[in-house]
Amino acid sequence: MSIDAKQVKTLRDKTGAGMMDCKKALVETNGDVEKAVDYLRKSGVAKAEKKGTRATKEGMVYSYIHAGGRLGVLVELNCETDFVAKTEGFNELAHNVAMQIAATNPISLSKDNVPEDIVERERNIYSDQAKASGKPENIIEKMVDGRMKKYFSENCLLEQVYIKDPDKHVSDLLTETVATLGENISINRFIRFAIGESDGSNGQA
Repeated sequence: MSIDAKQVKTLRDKTGAGMMDCKKALVETNGDVEKAVDYLRKSGVAKAEKKGTRATKEGMVYSYIHAGGRLGVLVELNCETDFVAKTEGFNELAHNVAMQIAATNPISLSKDNVPEDIVERERNIYSDQAKASGKPENIIEKMVDGRMKKYFSENCLLEQVYIKDPDKHVSDLLTETVATLGENISINRFIRFAIGESDGSNGQA
């Protein structure tokens, strides 16, 4: 089918992908822009996975201050080159990640970084709650696994639903930026401070 320049521009504005990639995606999805976005995201994931093993020794420490100076976030975002670290896209990612941390107060970067004692404590609580319901043992195990999955999705940064787009997770935001900027990017660590809290929450890779 024929794809016009307006459709290509709309898709480019939504995804930041190149003109030829956008045109190909629209052809593959019969001109459906939303399906083309998904097509490019899937392509981006493939590209990002290839870049995921590259070293990230450049980057920035980004600071975000909110609520009249009562809440602040520091996040270390890394990439491969100093050039990418200075781009608007990299800075936008840092800002959006910092806003996410400010809004959701994650306890860890990913579920793999949650301290074992916290995981065990949560599992025990959910297990006791499930047993109190009188369900069979095999059902209890599934209930606990489901609640732990929800716990990680709410408390681990990369697993969280992105506050600006409920159809994405923070990991998707990272992957899309990797595909757009063409370099491996990683969130190394973060810390969140708020007036009245005893200490900052901290997430590390």
